[in-house]
Amino acid sequence: MVILLNCAHHLSQRLQKTFVNYGEAMMYSLETCPNAWLRTHSVWGRYTVSFLLITTQLGFCSVYFMFMADNLQQMVEEAHVTSNNCQPRKILALTPILDIRFYMLTILPFVVLLVFIQNLRMLSIFSTLANITTLGSMALIFEYIIKEIPDPSSLPLMASWKTFLLFFGTAIFTFEGVGMVLPLKNQMKHPQHFSFVLYLGMSLVIILYICLGTLGYMKFGSSTQASITLNLPNCWLYQSVKLMYSIGIFFTYALQFHVPAEIIIPFVISQVSESWTLLIDLSVRTALVCLTCVSAILIPRLDLVISFVGSVSSSALALIIPPLLELITFYPEDMSCVTIAKDIMISILGLLGAAGKMRSMHRKYSRHASSLANHENTRLRTCHRPEETGVA
Repeated sequence: MVILLNCAHHLSQRLQKTFVNYGEAMMYSLETCPNAWLRTHSVWGRYTVSFLLITTQLGFCSVYFMFMADNLQQMVEEAHVTSNNCQPRKILALTPILDIRFYMLTILPFVVLLVFIQNLRMLSIFSTLANITTLGSMALIFEYIIKEIPDPSSLPLMASWKTFLLFFGTAIFTFEGVGMVLPLKNQMKHPQHFSFVLYLGMSLVIILYICLGTLGYMKFGSSTQASITLNLPNCWLYQSVKLMYSIGIFFTYALQFHVPAEIIIPFVISQVSESWTLLIDLSVRTALVCLTCVSAILIPRLDLVISFVGSVSSSALALIIPPLLELITFYPEDMSCVTIAKDIMISILGLLGAAGKMRSMHRKYSRHASSLANHENTRLRTCHRPEETGVA
C-alpha cells in the first residue's frame, strides 16, 4: 500500500495532477517507461488494474453476503435454544429451517438501498458505525476466548504444508483495502497526513489479526470455524456479538462497493443521454449487488472464497502490481539495487502464491468432479442390476 501511495504521489507531481487513481497510475507509469511496446499499449495497464479491482472488490462483497447470512442463519435457527447461560458451544443437531440462500435473499434489498448512497464522505459515517460495532464485538470475543484457554501443548506447532496455500490466500485477503487507499486519500481534508493514518491503521489491524488468530486457535483448536463468531456460545450476549459484527460488515459493504461502482458506472452513463443518467446509475448498482448475491449463493463456502479471492485478485493488486509499478516509475531515476531486489522478490512471491492456489483449486475441482462421476456410475449400475437379473 505504501509503495502504491509513493508511486501515485510521484506521478501526480510529475504530471501536475491533483489526484491519480490506481489504474491511472499504472497507465501514466507505462507511458514514460523505456520500452516502446509498453508505451504504445499503456492503456491496457489501466484496463488490467480496473478489471482486477472490479473482480476483487465484488469478490469481497460476495464474502460479506456469506458472512452475514451465516451469522443470521445461526442466530435465527438457534433462537429457541438460546439461553442466558454462556457455556462453551455444544454441537447441536438442528435441522435447518431455511436454506442459507434464503437469508442471502433476505439481506439483498437492504444492501441495494445502502449502495444507492454515492457520496464517499457520507459512506465514511457508515464506516465509523461499522468500526464501532466491530470493535465492540471484538472486545466481547477477546473477553471470551482468553478465559479458560486449554493447554496448547497438544496442538501442533505448525500446520501441514498442504494448508499453506489456504493460509496464503486468507492472509492476503486482509489487504482488502488496497483498492480504497487512493480514493480515501483523495477525500481527506489533509491528505498529507494519510501515510501516518495508514501506518497506524495497518499496525493495529496486524496486531488484532495475530492476537485473534492465535488465541482463537488456542481456544477452539481444530474446531475453529471459518468465522470465529460461529464458535461463540449459544447465549444472548454472544448472539448480540454476531449481530453487531454483521451490522459492521453490512455498512462496510458500501465502502468496498464504491470502487467497482466508480469504475463501471461512469463508463455506462457516458453511453446514454443525460435524461437516463439517474435510472441507469441505480440500475447498474442494483445489478452489481445482485451479482455479488448470486455469486455467494452459487459458492456458499466462506473459507474457500476468501482464500481464492485473496490468492488471485488481492495478490495481484497488493503484491504483484505495486512493486512492478515502482520499478517502472522510479527506474529512470537511479533506483538502488536493494529496492529493485525487494520489488522483484515481492512480485515473485505474489505470482507463486496465485499460481499455487489456482493449481490447488483445479486439483480440488478435478477430484470433486471425479467423485461425482463415480457416484453417478455406481447409482446407474445399481439401478440396472435388477433388470438384468430378471432377464437371466
